[in-house]
Amino acid sequence: MSGRKDFLSQPAPENYVAGLGRGATGFTTRSDLGPAREGPSEEQIKEALAKRAAALGSAPPTAYGVTGKKDDDDDDDERFQDPDNETGLFASGNYDRDDDEADRIYQEVDEKMDKRRRQRREAREKAERDEYERNNPKIQQQFADLKRALGGVTDEEWANIPEVGDLTGKNRRSKQNLRQRFYAVPDSVLAGAGASTQLDTTVNDDGSATNGAAADGLDGTMTNFADIGAARDKVLQVRLDQAAQGSGAETVSGTATSIDPKGYLTSLTKSEVKAGEIPVADIARARTLLESVIKTNMRHGPGWIAAARLEEYAGKIVAARNVIARGCEYCPKSEDVWLEAIRLNDNHNAKIIAASAIKNNNRSVRLWIEAMKLEQLPAAKKRVLRQALDHIPQSVAIWKEAVNLEEDPADARLLLAKATEIIPLSVELWLALARLETPENAQVVLNKARKAVPTSHEIWIAAARLQEQIGNKPMVSKVMERGVKALAKESAMLKREEWITEAETCEEEGAPLTCNAIIEHTLGWGLDEDDDRKKIWLDDAKSSIGRGCYQTARSMYAYAIRVFPTSSSIWLAAADMERNHGDKKSLTDLLEASVEKCPTNEVLWMQLAREKWNAGDINEARIVLGKAFKSNPGNEDIWLAAVKLEADYGEYQAARDLLKEAREQAPTDRVWIKSVAFERQRGEKDKALDLCLEGLQQFPKADKLWMMKGQIYESKGMIPQAREAYNTGTRACPKSVPLWLLASRIEEKAGVLVKARSILDRARLAVPKNPELWCESVRLERRAGNMPAANQKMAQALQECPNSGLLWTERIWHLEARTQRKPRSLEAIRKVDNDPVLFVTVARIFWGERKLDKAATWFQKAAVLDPDWGDTWAWWYKFLMQHGTEEKQAEIVSKCVANEPKHGEIWQAVAKAPENAGLGVEEILKLVAGKLE
Repeated sequence: MSGRKDFLSQPAPENYVAGLGRGATGFTTRSDLGPAREGPSEEQIKEALAKRAAALGSAPPTAYGVTGKKDDDDDDDERFQDPDNETGLFASGNYDRDDDEADRIYQEVDEKMDKRRRQRREAREKAERDEYERNNPKIQQQFADLKRALGGVTDEEWANIPEVGDLTGKNRRSKQNLRQRFYAVPDSVLAGAGASTQLDTTVNDDGSATNGAAADGLDGTMTNFADIGAARDKVLQVRLDQAAQGSGAETVSGTATSIDPKGYLTSLTKSEVKAGEIPVADIARARTLLESVIKTNMRHGPGWIAAARLEEYAGKIVAARNVIARGCEYCPKSEDVWLEAIRLNDNHNAKIIAASAIKNNNRSVRLWIEAMKLEQLPAAKKRVLRQALDHIPQSVAIWKEAVNLEEDPADARLLLAKATEIIPLSVELWLALARLETPENAQVVLNKARKAVPTSHEIWIAAARLQEQIGNKPMVSKVMERGVKALAKESAMLKREEWITEAETCEEEGAPLTCNAIIEHTLGWGLDEDDDRKKIWLDDAKSSIGRGCYQTARSMYAYAIRVFPTSSSIWLAAADMERNHGDKKSLTDLLEASVEKCPTNEVLWMQLAREKWNAGDINEARIVLGKAFKSNPGNEDIWLAAVKLEADYGEYQAARDLLKEAREQAPTDRVWIKSVAFERQRGEKDKALDLCLEGLQQFPKADKLWMMKGQIYESKGMIPQAREAYNTGTRACPKSVPLWLLASRIEEKAGVLVKARSILDRARLAVPKNPELWCESVRLERRAGNMPAANQKMAQALQECPNSGLLWTERIWHLEARTQRKPRSLEAIRKVDNDPVLFVTVARIFWGERKLDKAATWFQKAAVLDPDWGDTWAWWYKFLMQHGTEEKQAEIVSKCVANEPKHGEIWQAVAKAPENAGLGVEEILKLVAGKLE
């Protein structure tokens, strides 16, 4: 017998794991391995699994199982269930001080990045939210202003609002009335009945006689067409005004709506409720309800007050006094009830009631002050206040009343000194005491106040204003600087917006240096370098200008310039503010400083030269432009400004030399255009033509050069050459609308209407949906006398350009009958939103109907809507020449000169004519007004 054991009795091989060959990852225990035997290592397990996978021809499994395609939606892996339950690399790691430091650094980086993006994110979210709220306003937003106006309605007015009452019976009666049928009697029956008692004989054409009553009964009554027309015009006028208000015109012109919401909601404050105006049933119903309120809670003071006021409004003053007396018995601790009782009684009884009230409420400041007001003599008032201070020594209001009663400033100072000792935390009392003291003593008082209330910014502002009053200007800024540091140390700094409000208050009260010091030391508070500080400060200055605080805005611009000295946008904004709200010297000084900091900004140089020019100092203007040339060589704006300066003062040869030099050093299409225009204005057509030809060789896409070339040929009578110039120009610049118009008009003048139509058709294909081209097509047919074609073109034009005021004006004024102009203008205003050309048309319609006030209103709307449209000013001036005063005419001229309009269908034609070169805005306005028809 062999000594070899059978298979099951043999010991297991080394590192044997049951089922490992089949892909299992079984476990072993100490009983399986023995006390000194370890299980297989991880490398041995992986090696065995790899051999098994190679034999089966599949991917090698891992310690977590066979690798396979995992479903994307399978999230059951335990490693991803709880992020705090870390496994793997960080399972047994130690969290030390370095990890804390790393986490803190990462957190600071995240916060820094979030802060950098916060401005843009918040601005974008705010814009999206505003856009959504503007398109989808809530009911509460639509009535927000009306709800705010309700804050001024007192309790008495609320109590006087009548109730709706029960409308059940009324509705039932109205339904019953609807069930009844009524039939209108024909006019013929009414006419026959009216003429039944009258006899009239009429001789017909055949010689027979006819009874007048029968004839009237058959023919009916006479219709007054004049009255019907007047009524229709009135209805159309009302609808026209409503449409203008609905289209947003009232927001432009500032006119009021047909309903005043403020007056509608606050009308209760202007009316006094009288006993005869309140229905007896309403009074009885209110009395019953208030009695129920009182019986429900006898200690409810407002119920007693309401009941007493009801009796007062009903005219029963004695009953009101009795009711409030009972209220005082049941509510002895209610200040309002006692004050109502004092109000309802005469002076003698009121004093007795006030004494009883103070006995029950000896700590009530309102009752003590009311008792003081009941006294007539100053001595009696002081006695009451002294008793009040014995009971309530911490009341600031009582101390203020006591100080106000003192006529001698020395006695007032003594009272305030005592008050500040008792109430050292009252900033108001400290400031009042400082105002009564001399400047030296005021400084001592403010120092004591600062120590007593170290968190008060009012004390520091008062100290700065004190230094300004005594003329110590350098100390104003130093005091505010120390104040800001002290408040920051006490964590009592205001927000930047609140400091701006304090600065504006100082400006309004006549302390500009303190205002400047506040802005200087607080404008940058809370803003980092990553924030868009420039935009924030410009917005703040613009808001202050809107509130009329120009010194505050000036200080903001000065601070922003110190931080961003090379920012041209801040310099331009500051210059604009000085131009509109400052003096000439401050503007000139600012511009001189700006060109030193921003020498490459040609706008600042030109503004400075213009100011010198307007002041009459031509040599200084030339010097400024010379410096601008050195800082900005080759800048066309500076070259052209120098040319205009020389030309306006008659130095034509110098201007011509400057233009020649500009064409060599700054050869731009604008310089060539100005050169040709200059020669045309001087009457040198040949020179202008040569320059135009030379310029077109360098700038063949300059449409203005093509236009001037054709106009020069046309002025010389060379029509074929002009036609060729326009046609070539349209091919080189197919998007230029003025070129197409000139090409069409020259053919129309030659009588070739077919070619003019063809040019306009090609123009509309090159520049689709252009109102000017469509309007020119309509006018071409109208001038040719082909009104059906003109109406057809207008219909097509309004389909492509339904929002064009120019097209609607052409239709209303030239293609509609006089009786249809107003209805058509109403339709146009509903479709076109805020168009000055259309507004002028409506004004002209009212002008023709002799409704001068409405015509002036619509002219004003058009001018406010677009002050750059010169035709509006010309029509308004022509209207005032017939129906206005000289003062009004001068006012419109000054407004037009201030706005300097540059556009307009007739305005541009007159202003750019060579013979009108050098004319001012006032002269052009009068010329355009003379050409209007």
